[in-house]
Amino acid sequence: MSKTIVILGASYAGLLVAHKLLKHTLPVVKDFKVVLVSPSTHIYGNLASVRAIIPGQFSDEKLWMEIAPGFKNYPSGAYSFILGKASAVDPSSKSVTITQNDGQEVQQNYDILVVATGSRVADGMPWKNEGSYEHGKETLHGMQKRVQSAKSIVIGGAGPTGVETAGELGFEYGKVKDITLITSGDHVLVGGLPAAHAASVEKQLEKMGVKIIKSTRVTSSSTTSDGHTDLGLSNGTTLTTDVYLPTVGVIPNTEFMPSNLLNDKGELIMDNYLRVKNTDSIWAAGDVIDLQRSQVMLTEAQGKALAKNLDLYLKGKDLVWYKTDGPPTLAVTMGRSKATGISGSMKIPGLVLWWFKGRKMGTDMLPKYVTGAGM
Repeated sequence: MSKTIVILGASYAGLLVAHKLLKHTLPVVKDFKVVLVSPSTHIYGNLASVRAIIPGQFSDEKLWMEIAPGFKNYPSGAYSFILGKASAVDPSSKSVTITQNDGQEVQQNYDILVVATGSRVADGMPWKNEGSYEHGKETLHGMQKRVQSAKSIVIGGAGPTGVETAGELGFEYGKVKDITLITSGDHVLVGGLPAAHAASVEKQLEKMGVKIIKSTRVTSSSTTSDGHTDLGLSNGTTLTTDVYLPTVGVIPNTEFMPSNLLNDKGELIMDNYLRVKNTDSIWAAGDVIDLQRSQVMLTEAQGKALAKNLDLYLKGKDLVWYKTDGPPTLAVTMGRSKATGISGSMKIPGLVLWWFKGRKMGTDMLPKYVTGAGM
């Protein structure tokens, strides 16, 4: 009897798994159908969002690509798309409740469920797009207008997103706008780069006109009557700015999953076969899982491993253990001409990172995810 594989999420992990199953597994196994569920008709190149908030850097066509054309060549009946979001999952009946974008609810049964719904950020920032294609564009365009007209901008959080945002704004506006980066650590990129390496990042940002406030948190944010933002800081002071860009508080999109399958961060509790623990038919990859930190490079590795194990599972073969002990790797851009990073204890040359990441900020990867080319 034909199996139904429901994939929740159509970004990096979800599209990768869908294409690999349809391209490589279906010709052999034949008796399954892929149902892809997403609230957006397009994949969003969110890696580029830190640069895209500056008007004129990327066209909408570079940042978003339509999903449907990439699946047109698969056999009829092997694939379908539902425009909506999962609102509940019942593992006992193997069913998903999906709230479609038009507000209607549908029930979708599954034999295999893949959760690849990614994560979202607080305060409506454009670092992610959890809604429709139209909503994502509206959010980004609104931010571009605010950034362009602002005289002062504060970035809250100095992880990779915060540092890259500060670098892009400093590169473009450092001489004409007041740009401030606030970090709770004693240096930027705490947990990602050693202090000595981070110091060189700070010097580069400061050369571009970015002011860095260390060992300080933003504790409150409120909009004033004239449209500015008052920020309460942990050092007891208040900072007023035209635009506040928080870059902390990533939330896994898993609220529709049973709570007994989640840890206290809202992440799915996984085994090393990329299967959700205490289930026999739910699998996952990307920002929703507890095995590794959120990073596109790791999401791609997980998606490939998951697709391989689903292929083996459908063929009745032994699964392969997914290894999570590789060297920590971090790559950050600092504007449109600089980049730095490490792999394990080795510093990666900035020119290499600029070439592979800094030039196009991942927008060149979107076609392969949409079409499955090379997967």
